[in-house]
Amino acid sequence: MDEPRSQETGAADTGRRVQPAAQPRREVLIPAADRLKAIGLMCVAVALFSALDTSAKYLATASGLPVVQIAWSRFLGQFAIMLSMLSVLPISALLGTRKLKLELLRSLLMVSTTAFNFLALRHLQLDQSISVVFMAPLLVALLAGPLLGEWVGLRRFIAIAVGFIGVLIVVHPGVGEFHYAFIFAFGSMLAYAFFMLLTRFLAAHDAPLVMLFYSVLLGAFGLAPFALWNWVWPPDATAWLLLSVLGIFGGVGHYLFIHAYRLAPASSVAPFIYIQMLTMVLFGFTVFGDVPDVWTLIGAAVIIASGIYLLNRERSVRKAVAETDPI
Repeated sequence: MDEPRSQETGAADTGRRVQPAAQPRREVLIPAADRLKAIGLMCVAVALFSALDTSAKYLATASGLPVVQIAWSRFLGQFAIMLSMLSVLPISALLGTRKLKLELLRSLLMVSTTAFNFLALRHLQLDQSISVVFMAPLLVALLAGPLLGEWVGLRRFIAIAVGFIGVLIVVHPGVGEFHYAFIFAFGSMLAYAFFMLLTRFLAAHDAPLVMLFYSVLLGAFGLAPFALWNWVWPPDATAWLLLSVLGIFGGVGHYLFIHAYRLAPASSVAPFIYIQMLTMVLFGFTVFGDVPDVWTLIGAAVIIASGIYLLNRERSVRKAVAETDPI
């Protein structure tokens, strides 16, 4: 009790105001057990996303089902899961958005990234597709400046440019045969990048459950007429089973993904998104016998290194801002 009093007296004598103690950052307050749990949930989430893509590729290639049917089954299944989990809430609470047009646009972007991804997977290996999609967070960082006013510095811009070089290595245009399916992969990546940007913007206006509900709305209902018109009966029990679990893979994966970010800060869990490259390679080899070529391995390594550097750099910038203005 005596020491704080003497410090206040000294400060008063010099005519200076005593500065409040800096508040501990959220990263410091998170228990280690919660960090480990969040990392575990993130790893399970990306494994489920890989299982979703693997199932979609199998249904499109081995079972010969139309992509629109596969995509609709994925959204319809997730919509049914959400309704069962959120049945205690009135439907008006889930539809209560302040930005209806933007929510519908975000839902359309979700449908677009899913459809383009499934189209790409008909011809590309799982590891090739995910390598291109990994460019999305880098593109978000680049576009956040002109669209959201979140400008990146020179070093982060260089990391984004290096990541794009990694994508070119994966695609290696002009070296060997360029498959047109990479165009679908780029379309999926672009739609996903704008989906994430719109998510950032809408997070300040709508509740998370509202955003989650709208994200699958157009997929579940908008794709229905096209899916039913082009419906092909699954040829065997395996195809029926995979169609029925697509929504589980997607819905549970997204739930775990969101819960991981609630347990720990993004700086702790975001780098583990890249574990999906390993699960994609594992599923691709196990199910389809695909082995990544040297272009994919080198390009993916460059993209992942750029992404991790970008995440660490953003964390350093936030830390510097917090130390400058700790209140």
